[in-house]
Amino acid sequence: MKLRAAELHLAQNDPRFAAIIAKAGRCALKRSKDFEPFQALTRSICHQQLHGKAAETILQRFKDRVGKGDWPTPLQVKRARMTTMRACGLSEAKSLALKDLAKKVLDGTVPSAKVLHTLPEEEIITRLTQVRGIGRWTVEMVLMSHLGRLDVLPVDDFGVRKGFSLLAKKKELVTAKELRIHGERWAPYRTVAAWYLWRVADG
Repeated sequence: MKLRAAELHLAQNDPRFAAIIAKAGRCALKRSKDFEPFQALTRSICHQQLHGKAAETILQRFKDRVGKGDWPTPLQVKRARMTTMRACGLSEAKSLALKDLAKKVLDGTVPSAKVLHTLPEEEIITRLTQVRGIGRWTVEMVLMSHLGRLDVLPVDDFGVRKGFSLLAKKKELVTAKELRIHGERWAPYRTVAAWYLWRVADG
């Protein structure tokens, strides 16, 4: 990943980033080497609207009961009974979302990691958001954290908007539209800009 080039680009095109980079240090974004779309999206669905520990407890029960102690395969999830899914602590909505994810992995709507690496960002977003319960923000996190895409700006992310609002000394939270327009100057390294804005939001 061209992280050093990205840091230099941001500092030159938006001087306020120079101070952030000096304070936060080098960007620590990494591409996931063992990325499996089904597993990553399963984890995302399980974590929706839950604290990390509670979500991981439910995910482990899901592995134990559906995957017999390991990550379940899409076929295992497709064949699992709803009562078994619900017994893991999954809501009906999440159970249906996981079954839809399994179905769309099996029919190719959700492709393998190898294929995803070859597709443009918007096509990936279009394909993955066809899965019940998966929105644009979730796919953007996959693009940034797993696929190593360097030019993704999640304008609906609260932390990124908060970070930019603090950076720009705005009294009110910047809108997604404002952030999208301003973020054009950070291209082609908007993912790295978002990473630093998260650092600003965290103080």
